Amino acid sequence: MVRPPALPPEEKVRIVLSILAGEMTVAEAARRAKVSGQSIGTWKRRFLESGRAGLAGKSGPGTRERQLESQVADLTQALGEAAVELRVWKKSAEGRLGLSRTSR
Repeated sequence: MVRPPALPPEEKVRIVLSILAGEMTVAEAARRAKVSGQSIGTWKRRFLESGRAGLAGKSGPGTRERQLESQVADLTQALGEAAVELRVWKKSAEGRLGLSRTSR
């Protein structure tokens, strides 16, 4: 049996909303979309779980927030590397100038 092409997300949402509104049954929707009732049930479950998470406000960081966190991590690493490099330069200068830690 040949598998029908995957339905776009917008079509799945339309089907799930129709079922939730009582406009059609799962069996009707499955028949019309040429998919199994189990597939329709999965779409409905995922839709409801995602909606629940959205209403609970427990979504993860947004794209911009992730981008800024990545930038902060990069800058923190660069700052650490610069601090190490500065220490090396200072020690090198102390050695060349003959300065000791006690003569500061």
